[in-house]
Amino acid sequence: MDLIRILLAILLPPLGVFLQVGIGLHFWLNILLTILGYIPGIVHAVWVIARK
Repeated sequence: MDLIRILLAILLPPLGVFLQVGIGLHFWLNILLTILGYIPGIVHAVWVIARK
């Protein structure tokens, strides 16, 4: 299941974070990072998924 979340995190980072933690601080932070730069959003999403 984590592999699917990581693939989704690469394609659409906030979706991967949402599937892992739901709507919370990490979700909104990831949206902000994705808006500011796509790569930081991907890195944060993969970190959130790998951390749990």
